[in-house]
Amino acid sequence: MEKLMIVAVSENNVIGKDGDIPWDIPEDMKHFREKTTGHSVIMGRKTYESLPENYRPLPNRRNIVLTRSGLEDKPDEVIEASSLEEGWKAAEGYSDKAYITGGESVYREAMSQIDRLVVTRVHEEYEGDTFFPEINKTEWEEDKRDDREGFSFIEYVRKD
Repeated sequence: MEKLMIVAVSENNVIGKDGDIPWDIPEDMKHFREKTTGHSVIMGRKTYESLPENYRPLPNRRNIVLTRSGLEDKPDEVIEASSLEEGWKAAEGYSDKAYITGGESVYREAMSQIDRLVVTRVHEEYEGDTFFPEINKTEWEEDKRDDREGFSFIEYVRKD
């Protein structure tokens, strides 16, 4: 199973502010949906709870939520995991890919364990309170790039 991380991040590594995404890029939402549909998505409890109710759980995906305290009103199709290791195990056998989808602490913890980064780089700086870790260019190399107006879709693979 390939382990991936998907994120939209500003030039100054902001990914969120006050529990929300500070930009609105419909193409990025479509990209996220196309990449993750049919696969497992692993996220922290706060990230799960920040999803709009009508998109929770994310449809046509195995939703795995990392939580130590549990979820209130947990839908049957959501799997709770108490650790990232448990989350990876829950993703096994569902499809050939599992995506880490946030938030900040989950991204930091998972960074050393993943095979591919799927990044939407928003070409602007934003104020925020949630950040993505710096992509270390000695560990990662750019594999694909699709430049758009105001942002780029970039995929990185881990260097051997």
